[in-house]
Amino acid sequence: MKVLVTGSAGFIGSAVASRLLDRGDTVLGIDSLNDYYDVRLKEARRERLVVRQGYQDHCLDIAEAEDFSTAVREFGPERIVHMAAQAGVRYSIEAPEAYVRSNLVGFLNVLEVARELRVEHLVYASSSSVYGANETTPFTVHDNVDHPISFYAATKKSNELMAHSYSHLYDLPTTGLRFFTVYGPWGRPDMSPFIFAGRILAEEPIDVFNYGEHVRDFTFIDDIVEGVLRALDRPATASEDWNGKAPDPGTSRAPYRLYNIGSNSPVELLSYIKVMEDCIGRKAILNKLPRQPGDVLATYADVDELMLQTGYKPGTPLEVGMQRFVEWYRNFYDV
Repeated sequence: MKVLVTGSAGFIGSAVASRLLDRGDTVLGIDSLNDYYDVRLKEARRERLVVRQGYQDHCLDIAEAEDFSTAVREFGPERIVHMAAQAGVRYSIEAPEAYVRSNLVGFLNVLEVARELRVEHLVYASSSSVYGANETTPFTVHDNVDHPISFYAATKKSNELMAHSYSHLYDLPTTGLRFFTVYGPWGRPDMSPFIFAGRILAEEPIDVFNYGEHVRDFTFIDDIVEGVLRALDRPATASEDWNGKAPDPGTSRAPYRLYNIGSNSPVELLSYIKVMEDCIGRKAILNKLPRQPGDVLATYADVDELMLQTGYKPGTPLEVGMQRFVEWYRNFYDV
């Protein structure tokens, strides 16, 4: 297939693009290479792709409608994997306008291109953060998610609503993927694996919020990518059983679906740090702090729908994934 991947220099986007190329698809990658975190890492991910046969690349901002639509129309994708976004829960408190531009305006431009080209399927990144104030675990796509507790989460919930309107109005198949705490080689420096590994290796204290009592459904990047491709290969269809009197948030009478992609094995933060200590061979110095604004206490993915519809099954234990991340980190940063 011809597949557009936005956010192709990002953590998940670059991994998805690589797997698509592995199986013989032609890929157009689009990324703005913004400086939210170290651009050198984004460039390094990009360099691994541009040498591959079947890969095309554009450096542009999806919020610039004309530039974006021109590049995409010239390529003519059959399907779209939309991973570009302004990420980060805490940064969304500091700079909400960045999230409006990328996550709302940018996503509208993606929807418009998908509508104009009548693509077979649009798969886009949502987030486990949409579960917000929900306390019943595991989180399921059949739950109501109307209480986000960060602006980042609010933009991701908005993406799901925007996608549903286009699925309903234009019969555009869309699938939203709620990712749960992704980690692994080539990850994001603003996330805990990078921060913790760097400080443990430097024998510096690490800030542990909520006194380490957070619980997270850590998901290895290979499992995430497997879920993305399985979802991409199964275009969303209308649910014949959907009932407006008892609406199911995860499906619709429009060609619209939502899936969780997680490990289905939540781990307390202190246990996660212990696994990292074992992989690095050094104890962490812990600076335990209160809970931060916008942080949820626990994430735990119910992946039954994705398993039922696509055969997805997460298969990477934390100990294995963490060892692979630590080895990559040492090599990439020459530590």
